[in-house]
Amino acid sequence: MTLAITAGILVAGAVYLMMQREMLRIILGFILISHAANLIIMASGNSSRRGEPFGTFRDLTTVADPLPQAFVLTAIVIAFSITVFMLVLAVTGREDDDTSQSPPPDDLVDDPKESTR
Repeated sequence: MTLAITAGILVAGAVYLMMQREMLRIILGFILISHAANLIIMASGNSSRRGEPFGTFRDLTTVADPLPQAFVLTAIVIAFSITVFMLVLAVTGREDDDTSQSPPPDDLVDDPKESTR
């Protein structure tokens, strides 16, 4: 029950941050929601009724299930790479504002044909 409440709080915080206008808050919201998803995956693995990963090999029901752990590890790597990509887009997006400027007026452009006359 504690993990479900924690995941709910993380999702609520992530939704709140993603509704803001600042890019950094949106990225932090994405990080929170990826942590909440990882927590939900680990909670669904039901590790409370299982033992250590390498226990006695006589009873295979006490061995921990490695599949949720592998999913979470993969999700952490994917979330980290997407977070870095979003941070790079946020940094370079502010510097790339010159593409939306209008072209200069025609009378300010130097015409090479007029300078030869």
